[in-house]
Amino acid sequence: MDFIYKVVGTPLGYLMWGMMKLVNNYALALFLFTVVINICLLPLNIKQQKSTSKMTLLQPEIKDIQSRYSDDKAKVQEEMMKLYQREKYNPMAGCFPMLIQMPILFGMIDVIYRPLTHLMHMNAQTLELAQNILTSMDPTRNYSSFNIQLSIIQAIKQNPASFSALGGEALSQISSLNMTFFGMDLSLVPEFSMISGMFSGAWNPVALIPIMSGLLALGVSLLTMRQSSMNATSPDANATTMKGMMLMMPIMSTTIAFSVAGGVGLYWCYSNIMSIFRTLLLNKLYNPRELAEKVKAEYEARKETERAERKEARKKMKKGEVLEGKEQEKALTAKELNRIKLAEARKRDAEKYGEEYVDVTDDDLV
Repeated sequence: MDFIYKVVGTPLGYLMWGMMKLVNNYALALFLFTVVINICLLPLNIKQQKSTSKMTLLQPEIKDIQSRYSDDKAKVQEEMMKLYQREKYNPMAGCFPMLIQMPILFGMIDVIYRPLTHLMHMNAQTLELAQNILTSMDPTRNYSSFNIQLSIIQAIKQNPASFSALGGEALSQISSLNMTFFGMDLSLVPEFSMISGMFSGAWNPVALIPIMSGLLALGVSLLTMRQSSMNATSPDANATTMKGMMLMMPIMSTTIAFSVAGGVGLYWCYSNIMSIFRTLLLNKLYNPRELAEKVKAEYEARKETERAERKEARKKMKKGEVLEGKEQEKALTAKELNRIKLAEARKRDAEKYGEEYVDVTDDDLV
């Protein structure tokens, strides 16, 4: 897992470092970082929107296949694959934008938990010295290698004299790193006790971040569900999926934000805000109902062209013209094509094994 964090975190760290150089404000840099990431993912989101529209259009055919072959799951899968291939639809296309969010989140966690590496590009020797000083200050405490850089920053701000061996320049850089946002220390991990501390004097505003994250995720789910119901071509289209998302996303956002540093939760909040704007924008530019109607018109036009081509091919066949390949397939019915294919297969087997060829009957095609 540490390998994944670093592999994804390194390029994201340089992006965050660039944002910090641009605005010199941690929370604002994090917002700009989120905007850039969402712009990069926009083509995938557009593809997902189009995929959703096409899936809506295919629902009647999918239900028909499931009804006709309800007792044969293998046949259902076979016919579904044929449908997807014919319509050039990839059922996984709509999932990719959601899947790619997880490695980005892992990378963002690495960036936020290792600011000395990603934002200050501190060398390994200085980092090792800072870690040794920190652990020597309290030998009984076990520091996690994952969040030790945040612990170093907090210790330096509380007692800079203990880290004088790092040098004045390094101390000045670390002390100047401001990871606060409206009084919330983004280097701290929010805890439920910080909320209850409101009555005991141990209140910490960083505990608001998971709550904001959950509420914003709920807003995203409600908006997505509302847009889907407005654009659906049938009353129950995507209803189950949307209800599941409505329940899971707020819970997941809140849970994640209560288990990681506040900076990660703030990134999640920013991402949910961007999701709201992106949903409204894409629905305006690529309305699922309008796209479905366009795809339906294209589908009907293609079917009409295929019918005309089959009609023309059958005319040629009746006139005695020799048809081959695709043109022959268009002139024949599915039963006639199956008869020819089965006959050819029997002839090959008869020649291969020296057996007598038996012609194909209608019973063989049932």
